[in-house]
Amino acid sequence: MARLFLTLIFLWSVTHASAQAVPPLTGRVLDQSSQQGIPGAAVVLPDLQQATATAPDGTFQLSNLPKGRFLLEIRSLGYRTVTQEVNTAEGTTLEIGLSTAATELGQVVVTGVSGSTEARRSPLPTTVVERAGLRSLAATNAVDALARTPGVSQLTAGPAISKVVIRGLTGSRVIQLNDGARQEGQKWDDLQGVETDEYSVGRAEIVKGPGSLLYGSDGLGGVVNFLTPEPVGVGHTVGSVMSNYQSNNNLLGLGLTYGGHRASGLNWMARATGKAAGNYENRYDGRVQNSGYREVNVNGYVGLNRRWGYAHLTLTSFNQQLGIVEGVRDPATGQFLKRVSGDGATLVRAPATAADLSGYDNLLAPSQLVEHHRIGLDNSFVLRNGGRLAVNVGWQLNQRREFADSEAGNPGEFELSEAALYFLLRTLDYTVRYYLPERNGWNTTLGLSGMQQHNSIAGEEFLIPEYRLLDGGLYAVTRKTLGKLDLSGGLRLDGRHLSGDALYLDRQAKPRPAHAGPGTDQKFVGFSSSYRNVAGSLGAAFRLSDALVLKANLARGFRAPNIAELASNGQHEGTTRYELGDNTLKAETSLQVDAGLSYAGPVLSVGVDAFLNHIDHYIFARRLLNRAGTADSTNAAQDRIFKYAQGNAALYGGEATLYLHLLPWLHFENSFSMVRAEQLNVPAENQKYLPFIPADRLQSELRANFRRQGKRITNPYARVQLEHTFAQNRFFSAFDTETATPGYTLVNAGLGTDLANAQGKTLFSLFITANNLFDVGYQSHLSRLKYADYNYASGRRGVFNQGRNVSLRLVVPLAFK
Repeated sequence: MARLFLTLIFLWSVTHASAQAVPPLTGRVLDQSSQQGIPGAAVVLPDLQQATATAPDGTFQLSNLPKGRFLLEIRSLGYRTVTQEVNTAEGTTLEIGLSTAATELGQVVVTGVSGSTEARRSPLPTTVVERAGLRSLAATNAVDALARTPGVSQLTAGPAISKVVIRGLTGSRVIQLNDGARQEGQKWDDLQGVETDEYSVGRAEIVKGPGSLLYGSDGLGGVVNFLTPEPVGVGHTVGSVMSNYQSNNNLLGLGLTYGGHRASGLNWMARATGKAAGNYENRYDGRVQNSGYREVNVNGYVGLNRRWGYAHLTLTSFNQQLGIVEGVRDPATGQFLKRVSGDGATLVRAPATAADLSGYDNLLAPSQLVEHHRIGLDNSFVLRNGGRLAVNVGWQLNQRREFADSEAGNPGEFELSEAALYFLLRTLDYTVRYYLPERNGWNTTLGLSGMQQHNSIAGEEFLIPEYRLLDGGLYAVTRKTLGKLDLSGGLRLDGRHLSGDALYLDRQAKPRPAHAGPGTDQKFVGFSSSYRNVAGSLGAAFRLSDALVLKANLARGFRAPNIAELASNGQHEGTTRYELGDNTLKAETSLQVDAGLSYAGPVLSVGVDAFLNHIDHYIFARRLLNRAGTADSTNAAQDRIFKYAQGNAALYGGEATLYLHLLPWLHFENSFSMVRAEQLNVPAENQKYLPFIPADRLQSELRANFRRQGKRITNPYARVQLEHTFAQNRFFSAFDTETATPGYTLVNAGLGTDLANAQGKTLFSLFITANNLFDVGYQSHLSRLKYADYNYASGRRGVFNQGRNVSLRLVVPLAFK
C-alpha cells in the first residue's frame, strides 16, 4: 500500500509540477569593509539542491530555477554566513556584503525543521559543524569529528567504533540521517559504530533535543544529519584528491571525488575513499592489540535539476573490517594475550608478538566485518500552486559479522559459516512531505514517514532473535513570523509493531536452531509488541535585536524498546557483558524544556543553552550478580551479567559559550558542557545516577585566521586548544555496574592554509593537526575499554585512550573542461 501511495504521488507531482521559466538569479558577494569581491564563496539554495561558487570578482549566477520564494545561503571561510529569502520570479541582481567573524551567526539548518531555516530563527537547539572545521581535526571516524561540539560526546570501543552521545543520550535514542535519509543498523549494539564515510561529510547538523516530531521513534535524544557537500554549479565539472596520514596508528587515508552539472540539468557526484590503520598506542598500554581497521567506501548520486525541482538516485556503500579489543593480559607481565585456539572454557591464549602489534596486516580474533549499503530516490517537486512536494524512498542492507576464531580474523578469509554472530538487517524507509504554499505568513508542512524491517540471524551463536518491525507516522508542523517573533510547532501520531521469533537450540556438540522437543533448549521466547504514541513541539525565537536572540521550546518525544532490550540472551565475543532482555518493557516518553539566549556582537559573542528532560520508563542495563539474579554466584567472577530494567529519570544541564574577537584575525573561543542524570524514586544512593553519562567538559581555543598572505597563501590559520574533562564521580555504582573516572586535560593544536596560483585559484589545501600533544594517559568515562582486564604491570585497570596523534591532510582540487 505504501509503495502504491508513493507511486501515485510521484506521477501526480510530475504532471502538476511548475515548469514556468524564470530569469537567472545573479548577484555579487562583497567584503563589507573593503567592498572588494569575494572569490570562491558558496551560494546555495538548499531546498532546490542548487549551488555555485562566486567568480574571482565575486559575481555569481544560478539558472534553470523554478518560480517561487526560497532561502538563499552565502558562505565563505572567515566571514559570517548570510541568509536571505529571494523571489526567483523578480529577476533582480543581488549585492550581498559579508563581514568577518569567527562565529557562524546566519547558518542555515535543514534538520529538525520543516524546511531550510536560519539557525537562530529555529527554537530547537541545533549546532552546525562546517566542512572547514571537520577538515582541521584529526578524527578517526565521523562521530569522532563531532565529539568536541558542546553538548556532544562519544561512546567508544576503540578508534573505529564510536556512537554519538547528545546530552547524555545515545544508541537507539539518537537518530542518524545521511542527507536527510534515516540510516538503520544494529544501533543497540555497543560494537557497531557509525556507518558513515568521514571523508564524504560536507557538514553535520546536530539537534540537541527530541526529534520524534519529524522522525518518529528513536529521536527522543536528538538527531545527527551528515550532509554531503553541495552540488556542483551549472556548467562545471570538478573533482578532488584527498590524502591523510596519522602518526599514532599509522593511518593512511585516500579520497577521490568527481562531479559535474550540465546545462541540461543532468548532474552527478561520485566518491571513493579508503582507510588502513594499525594498532593505536598510548603511554600505559603501548600498542593496543587488535585495534586496527580498514575501510573501503563508495557513494554518490546522479539526477536531474530542472525548473520543476530535482530528482536524484543516491547510492552509498560502507565496508569496514576491524579488530575488537578484548584487553586480556598476562597477570605476571601485563602483556596482551591473543586467542590461539578453542572457545569458551577451552580457549587457549598466548602473548601477542611484535608482528601482532605492528603493521596493517594484524587483525586477530575477535574481529568483525561491517557493511552498510543503501540505494534511494531523493525527489523534490515545485508545484504550480506555489507548494513543494518532497519524496524520499530508500532500501538499506546492513550486515555485521563477528568472528571468534583466529583463522577467521585474517584479512580476506571472512566466510559466513565462520561467523560467531551474524546480523542481516533489511530496511525499506520512506518519507513524504508536502510544503503548503505560504498563507498569511504561515508556512505549514504535512508529512508521512515510516519503515519496514526484517533482521535475520545466523552464525554459531545467538544474542538476539530474528525480528520484524513495521512503523509509520503522520505529522503536521507550522511556523509563522510576527515581527521579531518566530513561532513554530507541530504534532505527530506514530505507531510501531515489533515481533520476535522463538528459537530452540539443539543440545548436541554445536548448538544449532531446532524445533521444540526432547534434547532442545529454548533460547528465545516468541513475542509481539505494539507501541503507539504522540509527539509534539512548541517553540519560539524572539529577536530582541539583530545580535540578541532569546529561544524557548517544549517538546515531547518517545522511543519504543529495541530488540536487545526486549529479547537479548547472550554474550558478545570480545565484550565484558552478558545481556538479558525483558519483553514486558514499556515505551519511553520524554518531556523536554529548552531555553537559550545568544548574543553575537562585533567583539563579544555569548550563548547559554539549558535543558530539563524528564523521561518516563527510562530503559537501562543494570548488573546482576548472576543470571538468576542471586548473590551466591560461582560465575560472578567470569561473567558481567546485565538485565534491562526501567525507571523514571531526569536529565538536566546545558552548554555555555564565550567567544572574544580580540583582533579581526585573532579569536578566543570557550565552551562548557554539563549533564546531570538521575533516576527518580530509587531506594539506594548507589542507584541514584544513570549509567554512562559524560563528565563535565571545558574547552578553550585561541585561533588566528587570515584572509590572504601575499599572492599565493590564502586562508591560513593556526590554533591551540585546551580540553579539560572533569572527574566523573556521579555514576551508577550499584552491583559494580561502573566506576568513577578521574579528570584529565588534553592540549591540541593545528595549522593549515590554501596555496593559490597567480590568478587566485587554489592549487591545494594543507592541514596539520596534533591531538593530545603532551601524550597524556587517560580514560574516557564513556569508553567500554575502561572495563577490560586489570594490568598488573602498570597497576591500572582497562585499556587507555589514544596517545599523541599528529595528522597531515592534503586536499588537491581538480577542474575539468
